[in-house]
Amino acid sequence: MLSIGIGEIQKNSSIFSNLTEVMQIIDKRKKQVLAMVYPVQTTSIVDSLAGKYKNKIKATTLSFEEIKNEAMASAMEEKYGLSS
Repeated sequence: MLSIGIGEIQKNSSIFSNLTEVMQIIDKRKKQVLAMVYPVQTTSIVDSLAGKYKNKIKATTLSFEEIKNEAMASAMEEKYGLSS
């Protein structure tokens, strides 16, 4: 378990982005534990959020830009009746 003071957090707040174990935030003057900080779980929650539909979603190899362009072209076709 890591112990860190408030001043150290103020100097270097990137400690939180690289946190891998539990950390105590301590007030060194009063010698009190102010907070316990736990690292974020790195497991994906997509499967739990998708529920019963997770097997119905088709995987794609398209990039985000390609998907965005296709969606824009489809929207323009619906709105203006144009095809490219």
